[in-house]
Amino acid sequence: MNLYLIVPLLAWVVAQGGKYVYAAIKTRSIKVFNKLYVSGGMPSAHSATVVSLAVYIGLEEGLDSALFAIAGVLAMIVMYDAVMVRRSSGEQGLRLNRLSKAVQPELPQLHIAKGHTPVEVVVGALVGATIASVVFFTLK
Repeated sequence: MNLYLIVPLLAWVVAQGGKYVYAAIKTRSIKVFNKLYVSGGMPSAHSATVVSLAVYIGLEEGLDSALFAIAGVLAMIVMYDAVMVRRSSGEQGLRLNRLSKAVQPELPQLHIAKGHTPVEVVVGALVGATIASVVFFTLK
């Protein structure tokens, strides 16, 4: 059983499921099934996935291992990208759609890949760290 694959997959499933639960509570409706597969929102499944991998590697291989350094740098890049790049491109997409609708209403709207707020990224990272720690300490 390769826990280096299972831990991030489990973290992704928990975070993506958390998006559904969060949206259902926030909207007071269980009909928010799109939250099970969309990007963006609370918590960040990207952050949960990469942080769970980095934390699990750190616990298993040691914090001074090259593998942990690689996973940690990868996690930082993904989380930075989620907040800075994907979030701003999503906001630009929303504005382009509004402008396009005002100028030429018959044009199809752009698909928008929403990024994350810093809080969504931090919560996702906490979910990932928790999943990795629980799996590691449960199986030791």
